[in-house]
Amino acid sequence: MKISVNCSKKKLSIGKQTFDCAIGVNGSIPEAEGREGDGKTPLGTYLLRYGFYRADRIEEPDTQLVMHEICEDDGWCDAPEDAAYNRLVRLPYPASAEEMFRDSTVYDVVLVLGHNDTPPVAGRGSAIFLHVAREGYKPTQGCVAVSLDDMMKIVPDLPRGAIIEIGK
Repeated sequence: MKISVNCSKKKLSIGKQTFDCAIGVNGSIPEAEGREGDGKTPLGTYLLRYGFYRADRIEEPDTQLVMHEICEDDGWCDAPEDAAYNRLVRLPYPASAEEMFRDSTVYDVVLVLGHNDTPPVAGRGSAIFLHVAREGYKPTQGCVAVSLDDMMKIVPDLPRGAIIEIGK
């Protein structure tokens, strides 16, 4: 099963279904040219590794993907110089890390893309996810985002080994 993202049209497709989506605030960029904090969605084909969800807000999504409950001390290291760069960490963490357990709903469901992770290259980008969009599909910091309703339609169709292809 493949998810396709058309960045110029801000559309995400899976099978015969098409959904609105948000992308990076600064558009998209070829994967090899992307840099930490550039606000651009990296173009390329990525494995959907696994996911997270907020059990205090929603039920565990029905999917073949491995899903983990987000804990209050979950973070994602975005410090290029750190050994845990682009990895899940426990907060507080001594290097820069974004919080996964948020007041906002954007990480109520998060799917981790296999971007810059085998192994991570310092500065090439971290925390590239498919997650829940902000109201009005406000741009992301480089992720792809869909509404919660659409996410809950997409996730059940995803088998282990699903990929996402992000194109111009």
